[in-house]
Amino acid sequence: MAESVTVKAPSSTANLGPGFDVFGLALDAFFDEVNLSKKKRKGIKIITNDHIPTNPAKNSVGLVVKAMQKKFKINNGVEIKIKKGIPVGFGIGSSAASAVATAIAFDKLFKLNLEPISLIKYAGEGEKASAGSIHYDNVAASLLGGFVIVRTNPLDVIKIEPPKNLALCIAIPKLDVPPNKTKVSRGVIPKKIRTSDSIQNLSNAAAIVVGFMKKDPEIIGNSIKDLIVEPARKHMIPGFNRVKKNALASGAFGVTISGAGPSVIAFAKKSSNLKKICSSMEKGFSKANTSCETIICKPCKGARIIKK
Repeated sequence: MAESVTVKAPSSTANLGPGFDVFGLALDAFFDEVNLSKKKRKGIKIITNDHIPTNPAKNSVGLVVKAMQKKFKINNGVEIKIKKGIPVGFGIGSSAASAVATAIAFDKLFKLNLEPISLIKYAGEGEKASAGSIHYDNVAASLLGGFVIVRTNPLDVIKIEPPKNLALCIAIPKLDVPPNKTKVSRGVIPKKIRTSDSIQNLSNAAAIVVGFMKKDPEIIGNSIKDLIVEPARKHMIPGFNRVKKNALASGAFGVTISGAGPSVIAFAKKSSNLKKICSSMEKGFSKANTSCETIICKPCKGARIIKK
């Protein structure tokens, strides 16, 4: 039996505008690596290169291991080494990638042979550390790759291969984000919504799915319109309106908040002037006295074992 397993998992964007807690898309912008080793001494030890909690009860990887140990009655101690490549707290699936890598590594380390849907379920446990609640959009995308549609009660995930010419520009503002940013961002979402807004969001969400099925980036981007969550969250991102306006004027098909933010993501295609879109987003943030990093990326495959 292997004594150590390393897994690499990609960043992701969730919601894609109107698909709150339902849509996810794996991105090749950044990756996390997690190594799990068996230890004779009981307990969970977390070692990391980043400023994230090492208390297993407050770290997504610790919550995943605790849940899987309990379910499968595994008494071995586990040492977890986390190599963070995904910026923490910026809406690009950082906690999800670590949780996914951990679930896959634990499965291999202890030869559980779990189905992907079970791994997604356990990875979702890790989201409680950052979001305060379980949700599966980022973890499903990071684990399976491509575009995913999440349904719950019971948990089910549908995967669709993205268009090969879909390209994305992410603007990551240089802001200080609180450790509980995702929980705060979820707290501002309205409890009551207008029927007309729900209908608009539903029609746009349906069109996004059609865009992925038809492999058409323009349909996808033109449908990235959210009348419910984005308006409630955009005040938390300095200069958001200008960043969005600039990107659309520079050729982006659609622009929205990536996950819980504060990153802003623009949807385009490979033949678009992607550098111009990035530059326009940078200028939008600079008008709000905020600098940002921009990344051009594309959809990617899911997590994979890189060392057994």
